[in-house]
Amino acid sequence: MASSFARLARTAENAGRLQVSKEPVDNPPYDIHTLGDQVLRTPAKRIGKVDDSIRSLARDMLVSMYAAKGIGLAAPQIGQPLQLLVIDLEIEDPKGPPLILINPEITAVGGSLCTYEEGCLSIPGVYLDVVRPSVVDVSYRDEMGRPKRMKADGLMARCIQHEMDHLNGVLFVDRVTDHDKLREGLGEKGFNPADVHAIA
Repeated sequence: MASSFARLARTAENAGRLQVSKEPVDNPPYDIHTLGDQVLRTPAKRIGKVDDSIRSLARDMLVSMYAAKGIGLAAPQIGQPLQLLVIDLEIEDPKGPPLILINPEITAVGGSLCTYEEGCLSIPGVYLDVVRPSVVDVSYRDEMGRPKRMKADGLMARCIQHEMDHLNGVLFVDRVTDHDKLREGLGEKGFNPADVHAIA
């Protein structure tokens, strides 16, 4: 009996999950803007109403993210200045549901500071070390508009922080402290170091 209730609870919880194939498509709905595009520096606006248009946008973002073989994408990266993130750390698992975060807010940080190599779909081919807190508490709304809270650590915590930076017009390269490696990495891929807005 308890297992039946558990299955029903999981079914209800997953009813609003966006069902999107993780197979990369040749012509994704959106192109991803790259370093130097001013749209990436535009602060995102809070979403007032979570409706079908927002769910459709999130679905298209997921398709575009999977096409680029990424694990996270923020709406500003596709030219939509809205507080919307999609994350999927299990892109090889066709049944694993993605995470949709609308109007996310970090309510607390914890753990130690951790250095880890990051990359970004908006700066393809560039991978550099960034220091971030290892644990975050996040409040957000899901794709059905329901308020949610979660504690994230490890790669999920880093991915959330990375994508939330996009909502404030910040890119991971802005946080890189090794400026020699930064200039070298950007130069190798044809990006202009002058487009970095250092905050570290």
